[in-house]
Amino acid sequence: MSFASILLLALAMSTDAFAAAVGKGAALQNPRWREALRTGLIFGTIEATTPLIGWALGSAVAHYVEGWDHWIAFVLLAVLGLRMVIGGLRTPGASEPGKPSRHSFWLLAVTGFATSIDAMAVGIGLAFVPVNILPIAAAIGFTTFVMVSVGVMLGHLLGIVAGKFVGVLGGLLLIGIGTAILIEHLSAY
Repeated sequence: MSFASILLLALAMSTDAFAAAVGKGAALQNPRWREALRTGLIFGTIEATTPLIGWALGSAVAHYVEGWDHWIAFVLLAVLGLRMVIGGLRTPGASEPGKPSRHSFWLLAVTGFATSIDAMAVGIGLAFVPVNILPIAAAIGFTTFVMVSVGVMLGHLLGIVAGKFVGVLGGLLLIGIGTAILIEHLSAY
């Protein structure tokens, strides 16, 4: 997997976390950098761990599906991408009344895990292609850390609209990466 592909994958995987961070930042009374970095660290750690778990699970079954592994990667990435696009286009629900100055660790951890399910599925899909998962997971985690930290701070300015746009963009990137994997494998035969 090329550096550009890893970078695009890391950006795609962190966009839903960024969108959630914008919402978290908008929900805070007056977000400070300390809270933004704390939120980014929680999300980034979870987002870096889940593709490793998914890759381990996928590796356990990879030799059973070698003939159509590229289709699995394509379908997983395309479905996740479509889910992100649809989620980004949905109208958000009513926001919670009252603004705290800080979110609880558990609220952030649950939100971080919810936004990292796609990274676990990507890890499963990447188990079927010859890649080194460690730099990919590190890139996803670091990119998520940066984007979430910035997203919390931009929450007051950007609000829900930017979060929706970024979710759609991330979904389209995932679909593009899945398509590139499929084309690369089909053109090799």
